Amino acid sequence: MLYDINIPWSPSTSAAELERTLRFSSQLGYNVVALNHTLQAPLSSQISNPLPKFPPLPSTNASASASSSSQDASRRMPTVLHRATICFSDPAHNQHMTKAAQTFDILATRPQTEKAFQAACVTVQEASIISLDLTVRLPFYLRPKPCMAAVNRGVRFEICYGRALGSSDARARANLAGNVAQLVRATRGRGLVLGSEAPGPAALRAPADLLNLLAVWGLPADRGRDALGSVPRALVANEAVKRSGFRGVVDIVGLADRPPGEEQQEKGQQTKGSSQTAATNNSKKRKNGEGVAADGGGEGGETQPMSKRQAKKLKAALRKKEAEDKKA
Repeated sequence: MLYDINIPWSPSTSAAELERTLRFSSQLGYNVVALNHTLQAPLSSQISNPLPKFPPLPSTNASASASSSSQDASRRMPTVLHRATICFSDPAHNQHMTKAAQTFDILATRPQTEKAFQAACVTVQEASIISLDLTVRLPFYLRPKPCMAAVNRGVRFEICYGRALGSSDARARANLAGNVAQLVRATRGRGLVLGSEAPGPAALRAPADLLNLLAVWGLPADRGRDALGSVPRALVANEAVKRSGFRGVVDIVGLADRPPGEEQQEKGQQTKGSSQTAATNNSKKRKNGEGVAADGGGEGGETQPMSKRQAKKLKAALRKKEAEDKKA
């Protein structure tokens, strides 16, 4: 499965244009996309999700003809997720990131200063993506130490190409190439995800074209395939477990169905075990009753052997009686 986790959305985006972009991304081979809503820090205490919702995909019919399948391919929509990107310059403006993480499926940060970049790499726990504007000259250097610290924590760096490739600005394309090469060197090609950030269908590119571009910028082909497939897939799965699982670790996917005869067999074993327990208790009570009758000299009871303590008491009583008889 191929992922494009950055399709920008704003309140001014028309529904027709958004639908065209999503359908074209599906034709290019992307199975999962994420609509991105950009927020500016500091965040308000009341955070809502204004992104449009799309119905789930219908199940495909395997017996459909080739013509109908091609028509469905041009009409189908990819799986749509909701994402928020928070632009901040001061780490002190991150009080309500937890609420934003609970509202959206994916949470990303876009640091504007070196101090904010250090915080996003080391201390920010709610966001799982660091998305940088690579079309401009960054106000800080991408050093290996903070970048590798973020990768080891599970945070991913996003490479967005749509704003540079979809425009005629040569300076933006040059900045994109230089910043991507610097990011690849700082992260050693690990922990990278690829997002389009395409304002329209014309800025989207096919996966094969993106792999060629990344190879020119210094990223190996296997790392490029991971940036489109396995890395964003693991990121989406981890974010889903954080929001729906138990303490962000365990997620109950479903319960297995029991075989039809297993329940009756278990009931039969429980009934048999309860009957055996009742019989054992009755036998113990019967033995205890016989012992009491023997001690009390009841009729028909068998005499039990005398204990050593009882024998000593009996001998002492006989000696005392003999001594009294002699005195008399």
